[in-house]
Amino acid sequence: MFTFLTFVMKIVDLSKTIAYNKQDPWFMRIKIKHKSHGKSRFLIRFFLGLPSKLFPNHFNGWADDRIEKMGVHSATHLDAPWHYGPLCEGKRAKTVDEIPLEWCYGPGKVLDMCHKKELDPITQQDLEKDIAQSGITVKKGDIVLIKTGRDKFQGTKDFPYKGTGMSKEATEWLIDQGIKVMGIDQWGWDLPLNHMVKKAKEDNNKELFWEGHLVGVDKEYCHMEQLVNLESLPREGFKVAVFPLKIKGASAAPARVVAIFE
Repeated sequence: MFTFLTFVMKIVDLSKTIAYNKQDPWFMRIKIKHKSHGKSRFLIRFFLGLPSKLFPNHFNGWADDRIEKMGVHSATHLDAPWHYGPLCEGKRAKTVDEIPLEWCYGPGKVLDMCHKKELDPITQQDLEKDIAQSGITVKKGDIVLIKTGRDKFQGTKDFPYKGTGMSKEATEWLIDQGIKVMGIDQWGWDLPLNHMVKKAKEDNNKELFWEGHLVGVDKEYCHMEQLVNLESLPREGFKVAVFPLKIKGASAAPARVVAIFE
């Protein structure tokens, strides 16, 4: 006698929709050209040589689209070690097409940093306190998601300028726990760029700018930016898939990041 088990799978999308948004800064604006079904009829008739009388019934031509402008850091994406610098751990840094796929799928863990105030960096103590209070464990092979709640600003002109940010020590600590891939639901991994510039000038401190990213020069890791919907996830009990486009030699790539519940 055979017993058949039925598995029900739930998938939660953690990725932004790739689309034009006039509120985005000029350097991350996306432009997509959509071609209607009828546009291809000319191509089929005159370049492929199929007369319209031989078009199949209900065939109006095919739709097509072209991404005319899009930076690899423009939407939900995965940064490769090459983004942080040409060398990582004393060797040539990996580009996005060289990232091992084994890094890109694993148990998901959510750390809640929504209480952090604007421009207040996330510290190692913040991470350890949240882990202790939530009762979860963070171990090698996990994919850690930092929930700040700042995805509520995505699509607005304030998005790049709002948020907390991962400090150097917090980023290093996660890597030391065996985490190769981590992500955040705000515009960038660090504090907002404009704030880091201002603070570095005020303090005359060259160690402040991009401190979270630059950990990746000494310790190999990848991070995701501009995630969404982290508030819909539990602290653990799901898998995360974050497979970036295989763009040769690129510093990052858009990724369809999802949480999978079985």
